[in-house]
Amino acid sequence: MTESPNRQGAVIGVDIGGTKVAVGLVDPRGRILRQLRRPMAANSGPEAALEAVTAAISSLSSQSESSSAPPRGIGICAPGPLDPVTGMVINPPNLPCWRNFPLASRVADVYRVPVKLDNDANAAALAETRWGAARGYRYVFYATVGTGIGTGIVFDGRIYHGRTGAAGEGGHVSIDYNGPVCSCGKKGCIEVLAAGPAIGARARAKLSEDRSRHSTILDLAKGNIDAVTSELVGQAHAAGDPLAREILQETVGLLSAWLGNIVDLLDPNVVVMGGGVAAMLQPFFGQIKDRLPSWCVNPRVSEIPLLIAHYGADAGIAGGAALCSDVLA
Repeated sequence: MTESPNRQGAVIGVDIGGTKVAVGLVDPRGRILRQLRRPMAANSGPEAALEAVTAAISSLSSQSESSSAPPRGIGICAPGPLDPVTGMVINPPNLPCWRNFPLASRVADVYRVPVKLDNDANAAALAETRWGAARGYRYVFYATVGTGIGTGIVFDGRIYHGRTGAAGEGGHVSIDYNGPVCSCGKKGCIEVLAAGPAIGARARAKLSEDRSRHSTILDLAKGNIDAVTSELVGQAHAAGDPLAREILQETVGLLSAWLGNIVDLLDPNVVVMGGGVAAMLQPFFGQIKDRLPSWCVNPRVSEIPLLIAHYGADAGIAGGAALCSDVLA
């Protein structure tokens, strides 16, 4: 996704995770012109972690200085909880370096440009709405399904944050109050039932229950059930393995029930799904669409497109840039 048209008016998108900082220069059409990744100092002190972020931004800027104007803004995606209004990172579990840390203002102090902060799913939802699969739609529901499930809601081109900024936690909507306990403390959240770790766990359970059942999943794991992951389930399904298909169809059933609740609550114009598990499940999108009428009271649910996200692994960079929409306009 790297291109080299005129960089005039570009912004920098920053995607912060527990192990990496990804930064990219993004033009007003949502094209990522240049990008790089650097290690994140998540287990160091707050200043060392800030330095990891600014070092990545400065490295990208130095590569681009000779052929572009300075960036007009910086947008940052970081794990929550955070406050998008104040630009404060509150207490994300996988960024123990920051507790009530004013990330946006500290970065703005360094670069003297507007800096915006939001969580990754919200920002990715905005990028898909502005430039990606949801472009042209008024009411957008976005879900990234991977190691976890994050969601974002965009109404009339703006992220819906709710009263305190905590809205949009669709991955922690429960569909089974007797279900397993999620990392958030609730029972039966869709994340604990249908994200990547849940798919791997379901595969390991099925293989353990019937050790005589041959599966490509186990072949890929070299006979070690404990080594089975959702990625191996996806690879086995691509190779035509019946057990892998069974596991993924069960996941489709869970996601269909969950999306039915989402549609009845929000009545979106479009549903966009990104993330590694969503990409693996894309061949099943038709099945999800077919099942949704059984899980909705909305009589027009069949009119809602279910689309794969445009940005894929670059969602965080594009999302960060989309937060700067006001300076890109």
